[in-house]
Amino acid sequence: MSRTADVKRDRMHLRLDATTKRKLERAAAYQETSVSDFVLANAVAAAERIIDSHEKITLSAQDWDVFFDALINPPEPNEKLKEAARRYRERLGG
Repeated sequence: MSRTADVKRDRMHLRLDATTKRKLERAAAYQETSVSDFVLANAVAAAERIIDSHEKITLSAQDWDVFFDALINPPEPNEKLKEAARRYRERLGG
């Protein structure tokens, strides 16, 4: 049995004023979709934008060059880094 689409099982309920409801209904009608599908699609798109803005880092070309150089040619560890590594090993029991 092949599954061509995810089955919608979960529900969300929200309360809104009449003006907001009419506005959502109008927008959904312009896109020729149901209010539920309109709200879901736009909420998911907004969620993806927010998640991306918090979980992705975009570097300028100059910052990328500095970052890439640090990966390819890492500096020698300083005393603070050596001390942090020592404390970490001690916490692991080693």
